[in-house]
Amino acid sequence: MLIVQKFGGTSVGTLERIEAVADRVIETKKSGADVVVVVSAMSGVTNQLVEYGEHFSKDPNGIAMDLLLSSGEQVTTAILAIALNAKGYPAVGLTGAMAGIYTDEVHTKARIENINTARIKSELSSGKIVVVAGFQGITKGGDITTLGRGGSDLSAVALAGALNADLCEIFTDVDGVYTTDPRIEKKAKKLATISYDEMLELASAGAKVLQNRSVELAKKLNVKLVTRSSFNHNEGTLITLEDNNMEKVLVSGIALDKNQARVTLRGVIDKPGIAAEIFTALAKKNINVDMIIQNVGQDGTTNLGFTVPQNELELAKDTMSSLSAAKHVEYDDAIVKVSIIGVGMKSHSGVASLAFETLAREGINIQMISTSEIKLSVVVDQKYGELAVRVLHDAYELDK
Repeated sequence: MLIVQKFGGTSVGTLERIEAVADRVIETKKSGADVVVVVSAMSGVTNQLVEYGEHFSKDPNGIAMDLLLSSGEQVTTAILAIALNAKGYPAVGLTGAMAGIYTDEVHTKARIENINTARIKSELSSGKIVVVAGFQGITKGGDITTLGRGGSDLSAVALAGALNADLCEIFTDVDGVYTTDPRIEKKAKKLATISYDEMLELASAGAKVLQNRSVELAKKLNVKLVTRSSFNHNEGTLITLEDNNMEKVLVSGIALDKNQARVTLRGVIDKPGIAAEIFTALAKKNINVDMIIQNVGQDGTTNLGFTVPQNELELAKDTMSSLSAAKHVEYDDAIVKVSIIGVGMKSHSGVASLAFETLAREGINIQMISTSEIKLSVVVDQKYGELAVRVLHDAYELDK
């Protein structure tokens, strides 16, 4: 049996916690399983490294930044390997490059293209625990790359898929997936199971438990994925294929995404090709556009609004300044996105009307709306975000 275990920044935040992780890994090894461990940087380290990198430039060289940022995970990898060896369990620490994780050349946001598992398999066959630095890989040309925020989850799922692992466990500071953030709503309940699609929507909508690209990859590779706490032995949440029982539940969860900003273009020339020009320019800068809304054109012009991650707003501003598609551009970073997710929405009506009625009753104005088969998202003023989550959680009776 092969198990891939990933431990996040809070789980390895101190030397004492790294020792606790070593003990947890040893438990798994004692059960008779081969173990590959993927680790993040110690809590706070990546933010500190970003500050170092941006001290001299707000737009530092991508290759240099990846070289810098990847060091955080390498430190954790080395310390954990040392700890395991000291406890009498042979272990080897590997960087992403040493583990054979090859990516494209988009620095700071690279995507995994393939994994050469020969080195890992060789180490496992010799009885060693393999510790791999998450969040990183290498280009075919030999440059170190990083996978973007939450990339260690992606590393773990990709390795689990490439190695045909029996299980991939994601250990964090929470013991599973909840109906919403328990810090916002104390009545939030932990889910025993959730579908890949629901988890993907929750992750993309702002839930911090799992990174959305990792869930997407888990679904593609059919990786059995469990998220659980590194601080207790409670049962976690299984992310798996959708079944008929899941559709009986109207809504599974509510997510709040505070990392949102809105761009509004007024007086956009209303002719074919303008939207393509705008969004192609954003795509070339690797800016992730989420919600898009366009008004009906009048007098040859229209208004176009879209949201981007708050930390990409400055880059979006620079991109918009180079275009002449609109007479006036407005920016607003005092917004949040609230999303309602559930596979049951496919077979039940009235989800949207209940959401709108609930928000209206609380005097919360909806600025933007987007829907998919299993998700309804609204943009509201930042100050109403947590209130919106609580009242919607009550409205859909998610505490029952």
